[in-house]
Amino acid sequence: MPIRSVGRNPTVIRIQVNFESSTGYSMKKMLINGEWCDAQDGRTIPVIDPSTGQRFDDVARGAKSEVDAAVRAARAAYEGPWQKMTATERGRLLIKLAEKIAANEEELCQLEARDTGKPLSTARNDIKVLARYFEFYGTAADKVHGETIPFLNGHQVTLVREPLGVTAHVIPWNYPAQMLGRTVAPALAMGNACVLKPAEDTSLSALYVGQLALDVGIPPGVLNVVTGLGEEAGAALAEHPDIDFISFTGSNEVGTLVQQAAAKNAVKCVLELGGKSPQIVFDDVDVERAVPIIVKAIIQNAGQTCTAGSRLLVQSTIYDSFVARVAEAFSKVRVGAPAMDLDCGPVMNPAQLQRVNRYIQEAKASGVAVLAEGTIDAGCNNGGYFVKPTLFGGVPRDHALACEEVFGPVLAAMPFEDEADAIRLANGTDYGLLAAVWTENAGRLTRVAKSVNAGQVFMNCYGAGGGVELPFGGTKRSGHGREKGLLALEEVSTTKTLVHYHG
Repeated sequence: MPIRSVGRNPTVIRIQVNFESSTGYSMKKMLINGEWCDAQDGRTIPVIDPSTGQRFDDVARGAKSEVDAAVRAARAAYEGPWQKMTATERGRLLIKLAEKIAANEEELCQLEARDTGKPLSTARNDIKVLARYFEFYGTAADKVHGETIPFLNGHQVTLVREPLGVTAHVIPWNYPAQMLGRTVAPALAMGNACVLKPAEDTSLSALYVGQLALDVGIPPGVLNVVTGLGEEAGAALAEHPDIDFISFTGSNEVGTLVQQAAAKNAVKCVLELGGKSPQIVFDDVDVERAVPIIVKAIIQNAGQTCTAGSRLLVQSTIYDSFVARVAEAFSKVRVGAPAMDLDCGPVMNPAQLQRVNRYIQEAKASGVAVLAEGTIDAGCNNGGYFVKPTLFGGVPRDHALACEEVFGPVLAAMPFEDEADAIRLANGTDYGLLAAVWTENAGRLTRVAKSVNAGQVFMNCYGAGGGVELPFGGTKRSGHGREKGLLALEEVSTTKTLVHYHG
């Protein structure tokens, strides 16, 4: 096999990756400048199946040298073949990638399920959404228009929108496939070249998509995938002096570090951080419609969703009866391994297992009532990271369950008195990502939706950020900037004002 180096950094080997079987899937290399390469020092990170706790593969442990090579490759691609393409040509390649992802849906689904522990049906939906991101932004690539601005006589002023250059993307482990599409697709559509650092726990789908991108003809260096630890590869990427933008999704603590790194280099960043999303239920709620949606909103992806509906706020006049209905549905929730395809799977890793169980145990110890628990299927491996979904009732407003992001299948129910009290309670956290309002009163629905501090508000429905078309992002400590929808194209671009004197 031919061997060459990327600059003075890692040795890379051109290989033909075999994707014939998820069982035999082994991707221990990173994608830099269209080549598959090892970490310079040969280090790897074990890939653990959350449903068993057992290692089943390894990924390369990239660090600063690999990030440097990837950024250099992205810069060369951006200034070379990628920039020379028309928006229409770029869009067609992204549409081809969407089609390629769809054609490999089952393989990607199996890979994503094993890597994350998700039920197969959840993983399959994630891959469908991944394909949709590239389809949506592929068709949008040549729809980005400029403006003309009235000015002085004899002058023509044009405002054009241009790519930023090299964009950095640090994505989390909870939705690796979806998050890749959400952040990378609009950046590529605008003509940027990307360096992607997937979470060390869940890197496999990103590597797979990297190969598919090469297969459809996206030029080498346009999409680079550097696997590694957050404190090594992630930090090196966020701090890199030759990137032009950072997208980060993850914890508030790391988000603060990313923003500080962006500030040092005066580059723009979009942050999607934590959430403590309220479900606000008034006494005229459509109970039959609301209950299953509310339960799904907290158990989906084992509660490991920044938009999880983790606070159930119910008007006091119906609190007991409504929460009893939720408890009944909650007690039927079943947890299992991916192939069982039950309501939810395990949490991601031992640290997450410990974190969620700590919140549950501390709440029980403080006297908060457990109203219902789900069931872990008897067929689950004892080494897996399984948590019983738990519904707590009568949670004090200042309790950790009411204020802090658990990031697990734990729902905190609390009563409120009236509309003003509901708004006050809903806004009573440091977060502002998502909210839902449940009432048949149209006026109240609008008033409450407008008064809640959140980037998205669902009215008599709920979605984890909604569809690809819907702009998404938070307020307060939930972050800033917007992803998804056409607004995402604005975030990964800049404007240039052209002033032409023509006499």
